[in-house]
Amino acid sequence: MYAVIKTGGKQHKVKPGDIIEVEHLQADGETVTFHPVLVVDDQGTTHFGKEAQRATVTAKLVGEQKGDKVQVFKYKNKSGYARRQGHRQLMTLLEISDVKLGAARKSTAKKTAAKDDDAKAAEASASASESASTSEG
Repeated sequence: MYAVIKTGGKQHKVKPGDIIEVEHLQADGETVTFHPVLVVDDQGTTHFGKEAQRATVTAKLVGEQKGDKVQVFKYKNKSGYARRQGHRQLMTLLEISDVKLGAARKSTAKKTAAKDDDAKAAEASASASESASTSEG
């Protein structure tokens, strides 16, 4: 089972046991929950949209580190303008502990059962009215 999550403006394909590096997160506790999830694949069945909205991905904070250095060089020809700058983004390491798809809504089962009961009641009343009209005539 894998999922595609979105964090830090980037999308990551994750599965339980993966260790990923994301942009710095301000987390309250030891775990982070990603919700909603963009795509979830459950044993060959891909869920997206409303089905994936119920899914959650739970990750454990492993640590923090700095990312690779990015060199920024600005230059304008014939004007003597040149600027150098470097940047190292703070990164958070996460270990993916669980990917849950979420249970199917129970209210739909109740609705279908209610519809079946209504249909049976309608049939019973229709047959009762037919037998009453045939016995009178």
